[in-house]
This record gives sequence, C-alpha cells and structure tokens, in this order.
Amino acid sequence: MDLTEEQRAIRDVVHEFAVEEIRPTARECDTEQSFPEEVWDGLADLDLTGLTVPEEYGGFDADRVTYAVVNEEVAYGQLSVATALSVHCLATSCIAEFGDEDQTERWLPEMVGGRPVGAFALSEPHAGSNPAEMSTQARPDGDEYVIDGTKQWITNGKRSGVVILFAKTDRDDPDTITQFVVPKDADGLTVGKKEDKLGLRASDTTSLEFDGVRIPRENRLTEVGKGLSAAFSILTGGRVGIAAQSVGLAQSALDEAVEYSHEREQFDRPLSDIQTIRHEVAEMSTAVRASRLLTRDAARRLEHGDPQDAAEAASMAKYFASEAAMDVTNEAVQIHGGYGYVTENDVERLYRDAKITTIYEGTTEIQKEIIARHVLD
Repeated sequence: MDLTEEQRAIRDVVHEFAVEEIRPTARECDTEQSFPEEVWDGLADLDLTGLTVPEEYGGFDADRVTYAVVNEEVAYGQLSVATALSVHCLATSCIAEFGDEDQTERWLPEMVGGRPVGAFALSEPHAGSNPAEMSTQARPDGDEYVIDGTKQWITNGKRSGVVILFAKTDRDDPDTITQFVVPKDADGLTVGKKEDKLGLRASDTTSLEFDGVRIPRENRLTEVGKGLSAAFSILTGGRVGIAAQSVGLAQSALDEAVEYSHEREQFDRPLSDIQTIRHEVAEMSTAVRASRLLTRDAARRLEHGDPQDAAEAASMAKYFASEAAMDVTNEAVQIHGGYGYVTENDVERLYRDAKITTIYEGTTEIQKEIIARHVLD
C-alpha cells in the first residue's frame, strides 16, 4: 500500500534516526538493562513523543498509518525504545480521547515534550489476558478516590511520571472498572522491582504498588464502569502499533541476514548463492511484506472504517506480524550459524526481543479468539 509523500518523508527521517541514533545504543542498553534517555530526548526533538496528541496541545496528531510507519522504523532501531514510545502514546491517547478540557490542558502540553513519560496500568499479577478479574480498587471517599492494589508488567514503570490506571470502584463488581490518571509522585504509590527479562531488556518493566493513594475526583477519565471498554478501544490502536513494531524488528533481522549471506562464504561461494539460503530469505522477505501490508491495512481501517472491522483487522495484523517476527528472527539466527548465537551479533538480541510481540497487548491466543469471534459469531 502506497504512502503519501509526507508519510514517506517521515519514514525516511525516522529511519535515519533509528540507524544513526537508536541502533548504536542497542547492544549496550540491552546488556546493562538501561534505557537510552538521550535517544528519548531525540524522539521528543522530532515531535514523536507527541505522536497521538492533538495539534491544539502542541502535538503531532499523526494519522493511523503514519503512527504505524513511525513505530516500524523506531523498532527497526531497537524494540525497547519503540515499546516505551508506544506506551507513552497509549497514555496520551487516553487523556486526549477521554479527558475533559481541564485534564487535557493539564497533562498533554508537557507530555508532548516527552516529560513526564506516560505509563499504562491495566495488567495485574492474576489478571492479564482477562482484565475483568482485576482487584485494584479506587474507592470513592468524598471528593477523592482512594486506590489500593498492584499492577504488573508496567512498561515505563520506573521512568514514568503519569500513570493511566484502570481500577474498580467496587472491588466485587467487575462492571465498575474505571479509568483514572494518577501522578507518579502521589503519596502511597511505589515502584516495585525491575523485571529481569528474556528480551526487551533496555525497557524498564516493573510493578506498581498502590497503598492508600489519594487522587481528586477530577482525575477520573471515564464514567464509572466505562474503563474496560475504553481500554479495549485504545488497545485496538495499540495492537496496530505492536504489529508495526514486529514488522520493523523483522525487517532489521532480514537486512542483517541478507548482508551476512553476501559476506560469509561456505564451500568456496557466498551463502547467498546457496539455494537453501536463498529460499529461506525468500520466505523471510515474503513474511515481512505480508506483515507490513496487513498492518497498514489495519491502520487505514482504524482511521476510516467501522470500529468492529478495524478491531478484527488489528488482531489479524498483530497476530500475523508478531508470529512472523519470531519466524524471521529465528531464520536470521540460523543463517548466521554459530555467530548468530552470540551476543556480539544483533540477530541474537532481535531473536530474544521478538518473543514479547506475541505476548504483550494481547497474546497470540487472544488475537485468534478475537478473530474467530468476528468470523464465526
């Protein structure tokens, strides 16, 4: 699917930034499990931390296809950075879509500049794929809500300054899930331990503990009981973003494999002349292109189509592209042989990073269930 001239220009700028600024930090940040804050500031300089913020608040206000293109190219540089950006954009999207004028004026102009960083707190230790089982409570108390509970797997958990929180106003009633915005410096809000992960190691992933956290009623973003539907609505766009990141990750692995196949010789000829390798590369390239087409189709449907149709397309794109990323990075390691198995080579990191794309913002199994519901029910 063709991009507009403006979208191609944005793609080229972000790709150059990914290659020259993001990728050179990837190995060190992965090893040290540290986030490249200077890269984040660079994204802010490109206005990308305001990607989903309306122009009236100083944001980029990108259309859905442009959003997908940016996610793809940032992930080409490093998935940890792309994930941090997409979660920040989830937070700004929630405030922009569900916040009133006072809330949007309070938070969005600063978040456009990347500080404070946004976090999205939906999952819990015992409520991942089924968030209706969450136990975090925001109990009304006069002009305030009092929050108690634990959220887990929170991207930007430590470095964030604003948390989009989903909690029940009545712990025993799943129909009371509501969306709130919580400043990170609120009394009683503490950051749990940083997870030591297989991949995505530069992205800080923590739990968040809420112990009697008090926020004013005006920090409620949705009506009581409308939080879960709001989360699902936002996550449809989020799944397009993850699909796009999967494409960028897979494209990076494919490019590494192609370059290596030209450089490496076996049996007195380059790997690229060996039929088995050629066929593997053909399969990888086809998977990447198919993933990109599905992702951009989902983005266009989300921008212009029926919400139910867009939800199905987003799940298809997320399912296919994330599984393709796993397959492509696996083959990239295989083409590199022993060199692909050591940490000195980028494909080793890409292979580890790819796995998370099949898990977060809805597992592969959840995407299949959503697709089947649209097709069969």
